[in-house]
Amino acid sequence: MTVNPSGWRPEAPTNDIDAAPATFTGNRALMLEEALLFEIGSIDRTGVDLDMHRIPAQAGTQSSAGTGHPPARVNESLLRTAPIGLPGLSEPEAVRHYTRLSRQNYGIDLGFFPLGSCTMKHNPRLNEKMARLPGFADLHPLTPVDGTQGALALIHLVGEWLKTLTGMPAIAMSPKAGAHGELCGLLAIRAAHEAGGDARKTILVPESAHGTNPATAAFAGYAVESIPATAEGRVDLDALKAKLSTDVAGVMITNPNTCGLFERDMIAIADAIHAVGAYLYCDGANFNAIVGSVRPGDLGVDAMHINLHKTFSTPHGGGGPGSGPVVFSAALAPFAPLPFVEQHGEKFVLVEEETAREEHHEKAFGRMAAFHGQMGMFVRAAAYMMSHGADGLRQVSEDAVLSANYILRSLEDLLDAPFAASGPCMHEALFSDDGMAPGFSTLDIAKGLIDEGFHPMTMYFPLVVHGAMLIEPTETESKAALDQFIGALRSVAERAKAGDPVLKAAPIHAPRRRLDETAAARKPVLVYKDKPLAAAAE
Repeated sequence: MTVNPSGWRPEAPTNDIDAAPATFTGNRALMLEEALLFEIGSIDRTGVDLDMHRIPAQAGTQSSAGTGHPPARVNESLLRTAPIGLPGLSEPEAVRHYTRLSRQNYGIDLGFFPLGSCTMKHNPRLNEKMARLPGFADLHPLTPVDGTQGALALIHLVGEWLKTLTGMPAIAMSPKAGAHGELCGLLAIRAAHEAGGDARKTILVPESAHGTNPATAAFAGYAVESIPATAEGRVDLDALKAKLSTDVAGVMITNPNTCGLFERDMIAIADAIHAVGAYLYCDGANFNAIVGSVRPGDLGVDAMHINLHKTFSTPHGGGGPGSGPVVFSAALAPFAPLPFVEQHGEKFVLVEEETAREEHHEKAFGRMAAFHGQMGMFVRAAAYMMSHGADGLRQVSEDAVLSANYILRSLEDLLDAPFAASGPCMHEALFSDDGMAPGFSTLDIAKGLIDEGFHPMTMYFPLVVHGAMLIEPTETESKAALDQFIGALRSVAERAKAGDPVLKAAPIHAPRRRLDETAAARKPVLVYKDKPLAAAAE
């Protein structure tokens, strides 16, 4: 930290917080002890002043004002017969409650977010400004096509960029997330096989793939078989070939994979898959490592989803919003779902109804969503692409890879890096808990990082590494930010290797101490329960 001319600099207090005198409120300055809504409000009051037995005259009828007639009464059958068991709060109470909770949360705007396989990069504010333009933000999905030409042009533009970057001839923009895109790709693969009278039942998934891959395949009704990884963390080509047969519909590969490595045998893998009439699906969640440098279409990929909420910086977390467009090879393009945008001269046409399909779309398997996808995410992605340009996107991937390798090589002397000898990593660095003192594990390191002011890395994934710690820095972190994180992680790891008992109690400085996560997962308490309210809350 830079000191001022007097030599003084602000520092956090070093006294033991537990030794400080208790406060009347339970608060410690800005660390507020926030109560539950049920503890703030009460079921016997409401936050608004309203006569529950009367309502104004219905819209479209003459107002009762000045007529001498009282307001119309609520239909008695609509009145509640028992309390609903919800607390009544005023607007200030509700706003303050959620604002206080938000200050106890961690987000990308507060600091480095090292979650592996998540690409938690900075979300440029320019993108947000563009997405809030009224012509995009206020557009209703049922607006006639003649009134949505600008929006359709933007959707088409994003699709063309994605097709160019992947080297694939067709795209479906409607999938709402990565796993939704996976399902879209598998449904297209199924449609292609069924069109040829070939009902295949098996999907192969390598151990180094994302966990959603086997889950999506099973959801789509396929039997799932696993392909082992080699000692260097890549797909075992010989094991894959041994399992290929005319019953295999496709293979789902994550590339770069969850070990942070590029699958160097992709072309040989694709050739082997195509030789038995199967298709190659690529999980594109880690596309940020290769965008502008590698075109998956050149590697033999038949379908791949692209996470706009990762590679192209649209915000994500907390359940959404996401966007997972899927690109298709020429072999699968005829089976791509509706709707999609076509350009006819200067006009953009939305092909969305089965009855309106032209002859070259008659094989589309159906649709993935009611409408056209996440419009706000398309706008943000377009702003990101256009502000970077083709050369800028390539630099994005190169800087992301550089950052990940910097973390890998800065920590491999202290933390076990099982694939450090497999060559440069791509977007993320992978470590294990091997070498920790007895009784210490990845969980202790993660909790210690919370005390250091960082969100923990991805833990215990991928499963091919015991006690995995997966770190993805992205390209938007400065060297200073990476150095600070590396220093913090080294400090915590040294304590874990030395068997520091205080680390077992971490986090100590967070709003809550370490919780019993096993009990929370097995016996979650998801609703507020109080004996007098139990019946009313049903």
